[in-house]
Order: sequence, then C-alpha cells, then structure tokens
Amino acid sequence: MSHEFTVDIGQADIDDLHHRLDATRWPDMLPGVGWTSGAPLSRVQELAAYWRDGFDWRAAEKRLNTWPQLVTTIDGTTVHHVAVRSPRPDAQPLLLVHGWPGSYLEYLDTVGPLTDPEAYGGSADDPAFHVVLPSLPGYTFSGPVPDTGWGSKRVARALTTLMSELGHDTFVVHGGDWGERIARDIAMQAPERVRGVHLTTFFCSPPFSGSEGIDELTPEERVVLDDYLSRGFSIGYFHLLSERPQTLGYGWSDSPVSLLAWMVEKFAAWTDWQDSPDEAVDVDTFLTNVSMYWFTNTGNSAGRLYHEEAQAGEDRVGEFNATPTGCGIHPKEMSVPIRSLVERSNNVVFWAEHDRGGHFAALEEPDLVVQDLRSFVRVLDH
Repeated sequence: MSHEFTVDIGQADIDDLHHRLDATRWPDMLPGVGWTSGAPLSRVQELAAYWRDGFDWRAAEKRLNTWPQLVTTIDGTTVHHVAVRSPRPDAQPLLLVHGWPGSYLEYLDTVGPLTDPEAYGGSADDPAFHVVLPSLPGYTFSGPVPDTGWGSKRVARALTTLMSELGHDTFVVHGGDWGERIARDIAMQAPERVRGVHLTTFFCSPPFSGSEGIDELTPEERVVLDDYLSRGFSIGYFHLLSERPQTLGYGWSDSPVSLLAWMVEKFAAWTDWQDSPDEAVDVDTFLTNVSMYWFTNTGNSAGRLYHEEAQAGEDRVGEFNATPTGCGIHPKEMSVPIRSLVERSNNVVFWAEHDRGGHFAALEEPDLVVQDLRSFVRVLDH
C-alpha cells in the first residue's frame, strides 16, 4: 500500500553536515596533476565551501517536492517513487530508471514534457506518458535494503511489481547506467508487459564487455571504438564496488567530503563539458544529488548493488533482449555505442545519434531524451 511522501530534512541534519564540512581534514595533492589522479583538491574544496555556505537545501527540497511522491513496500524493502499521470487519454505508462551515482533527480526535467507535451512546447501529435520515476531500492529516499540478494534482477522484479501496484499492465521502460541492466531484466522477465526498452548506456559494449564481436567490426566501427577507448574511461570503481564495497562505505557515511569527492570525479569523467563540469550539470543540481545520498546515508547501500550483482554471477550481459529496443547515443557516454555490438544482445529498432550529452543523459540534455522517447514510441506504434 502506497502512502504520500514529502522530502523534509531536519535542521539538525543540515547543521551536522555543516559541522562535518567545517571539520574536514584535507589530503595533500601533487602539483600539476589535474584530474589525472582523481578529483582535484582545489575543485573539491571549492564545492565543499559552496555546499557549506552557498547551497540552499531548502530550495532543493522545494524542487524535489514539485511532483507528487509515494513510498510503498515491495519484497520487504521501501520503494520511493514519483508517479505523475498525463491529462491525455491516449497516454501510455513509462518507467524511468536511474543508476549510480545518480538518482531520480536525473529525470525531473523530463516529467512535464513527457506527461503534458502541449503545455511544454510540444504538440497534440507528440506521444504522452504516465511517468513513473522510482528511487532504486537502496538509493536515497528508498533507504537501505534489509537483506542480501538485491542484484539487478531482483530490483527489476520489484519495479515490475511497482508498475502493477500503480495499475499499469503494459509499459515502456527507459534506463541509463544501472537503469540499462534493470530495464533489460524487466523486459526479459515480463516480455508480455513491456512494449519497448529505451537505453542510453550499453553494458554489452567496451569497456564493460569482453572481446566478443570486436574482430568483426568494420573499419568505420573500429575507428569509433578506438576513439572511445582513447579517452581512458576508468572502470576501477566498478571492480572496487563489486569486490569490497563495505570498506568504502565508512568514508561515505562519516565524511561528506569523501562522498562529495567520489561524485565530483564521476560526474566530471562521465559528462560532456569543455572548460568546467558545471557546463554539463549545474552546481546546485549536482549538490542536490550529493545531498540526497548524504542525508539518507545511502552511499553504502547504493554502491552495494555492484557487489550483489557480482555475487549472483549476473555482472555480465547474457540473455538476448528480444523486446523492441531504442538507443539514444550521446558522445560522452562511457560505454561504446557501436550498433553491431549492441545488436548482439538487443532487438534494436531505433537508433539516434546526438552531438552532445554524456552518461547522465536526461540530466544533461533532457530535451534530447524526451525527443528520443517520443520518436521511439512512434516506431513502436507503427
């Protein structure tokens, strides 16, 4: 049974955050290394100072509470979600699934255009959606999960149950990062319910996949692969969280700067910018995301998803996803978007390449994600 939820962090928690920021003991950093060894000291100090004295959490709360939120219990754990129905009688349900270290915040700017196109500059010819936007089990306002076994397949079953509770028998599902794996799992577990899957991340491609299929690439595809691999996307975090996540959790739970630094590095590495990461995701939005993890103390429980997936032996793309699949390609996405590789494990019916955007596609370029979802559903409808 769902009940209403409002984000309301107590002042004592905000004061505690400020105290911990004030008491930070900073590491040293060698001169001239920039981003090559991780998040630069000067960048983290700058953001920590703003988090302490400039960032307005109450304004962030107001934004988060713009859309109606619910919490329910599924499979013994809490699932927080935004559920917004479209005024259009022809609207179809759409499940939007985020990943790590993101949150449902990634999709908030897409909710209006997706649910009510005409009110947001679209037309009556644009598809409309009833949007369901969950916080993954273990993440932010869903809170920690109570037991082991929460790999992507169990999360997928929980989100399918959520759609049933909301009265959506069939639906489209979109995902990036963990949302890619979970979206595919939902489609393979309940193919009769999922009309289509739309993805912006591709774990079936390097640097996450093995070498299968690479020898068969065309010269043009090989150029794309070499270009992406030359960017030096690091997946050391993937191995660390898969093997020893609890060790990291102590820092993420006790030190806001430890959590901040991890997110500074990942958002900088995976987004599309030239002079400053702020070009891709503005500072207040970024710190809202960090604060959501901090105030809920879910950095550890969120990161544990990698370990649960590895323990279950589900950390490699396996089965073929036969559900019609659409792909939105953004140039700074870390997984290599080569269609022939993606088609080895997905029934690709829609492929759109863009000249901007990165791993957090809906957060960086919400208009492009909305555009792709509309175009993808038009393909499904014909």
